[in-house]
Amino acid sequence: MTGGCLCGAVRWSASAPPRNIHHCHCGMCRRWTGGGFATLVWFGDGALVWHGTPAVFRSSPIAVRAHCGVCGTPLYLKYDSRADTAITAGTLDQPQAVTPTHHYGVEGRLAWADIGRDLPGRETRESW
Repeated sequence: MTGGCLCGAVRWSASAPPRNIHHCHCGMCRRWTGGGFATLVWFGDGALVWHGTPAVFRSSPIAVRAHCGVCGTPLYLKYDSRADTAITAGTLDQPQAVTPTHHYGVEGRLAWADIGRDLPGRETRESW
């Protein structure tokens, strides 16, 4: 699986299938992506290879997020305590190849974010 940013300055490839695919409705993901939710595709850290250097910033005491420093495309979310990385689904070269299985952060779900209503959901468990 491969993907990258809008301008092509940062590309990524995965050597293993995703571990988890979900829609996140938390306020941080909404602001980060500029949309009503973020669709995240989680890969084990060892599966990802980066070409180009993403700009990384600490978005909370427990996680960092990255984007392209040239075009601003949101690229990934990485929790300090986890051995996997969430790639934004919009960066996939073939986004139709993944299917989200659940919703996360449902307490922040916007009424107009009408996607995957039949999927199970759970609340955000983050605290800092």
